[in-house]
Amino acid sequence: MLTLRAHKLRPRVAPHLALLPMALTVLVAYVGAALWTLRTSFTASRTFPSDNFIGAAQYVRLFDNERWLISLNNLAVYGALFIVACMVLGFLLAAFIDQNVSGEGFLRTVFLYPYAMSFVATGLVWQWMLAPDAGIEGAVRQLGFPGFRFDWIIDQEMVIYTIVIAAVWQASGLVMAMMLAGLRGVDPEIYKAARLDGIAAWRVYLQIVLPMLGPTVATVFLLLCTAVVKLYDAVVAMTGGGPGTASEVPAKFIMDHLFLRSNIGLASAGAVTLLIPVLALLAPYAYARSRRKRA
Repeated sequence: MLTLRAHKLRPRVAPHLALLPMALTVLVAYVGAALWTLRTSFTASRTFPSDNFIGAAQYVRLFDNERWLISLNNLAVYGALFIVACMVLGFLLAAFIDQNVSGEGFLRTVFLYPYAMSFVATGLVWQWMLAPDAGIEGAVRQLGFPGFRFDWIIDQEMVIYTIVIAAVWQASGLVMAMMLAGLRGVDPEIYKAARLDGIAAWRVYLQIVLPMLGPTVATVFLLLCTAVVKLYDAVVAMTGGGPGTASEVPAKFIMDHLFLRSNIGLASAGAVTLLIPVLALLAPYAYARSRRKRA
């Protein structure tokens, strides 16, 4: 009897044992690190962690810091442009490939390839392409337009847009792949009925197909929002946060205070502040998915 019961339990236990390493990693490396960071943000930690609790003083100092406020403003501008541009461009590319164009596999590879590159490599490539007297500006001048200027990367008012260009170039391919997967799940009879009714293709995609891709759009939006919060590599590779603090972002502010200015407490407060909007976006998404599964 015991042998038979153990034989029945074995298929149930095996999957849980396989997931145990990942569960421990999540609990220790992610949840544990997040809780430690939260605790540290309420202390007077400098070079080394401290048990000297000072309440919310680090958060007060954080939002009194002009550099932090500039970084939040830059991130807001970058995030709005990056998310809108990626979703629009990614959907247009997906709709284009969905027309069963020739060389579809090649085009998918070309559009998705930039996402396989590291953000450091992407930043360095775009740094050269946008450098004054070189890259795009140098190429256009050699074509016979000596007065052409494209020096956004050294312009304090425009430098944040150069980072948007590089990031959209890299991430729009991923959006295209996810949108294309959603489009391939749409019933082909919808397109046939629309053609019989004489509805323009752009109206079919915009008014019929796109609302059907709600879960896919929500997933893409959440991934892009997370990418916005994590923005660091491209800024360091392209501009280093300059000119001045014109392209400063919160992640760079945190890393600088953590490793260069030996202020663990302030860096932890910044990290917790960045975590809050991510959780605010993730919680409703997870709740909606759980309700959909129960339904």
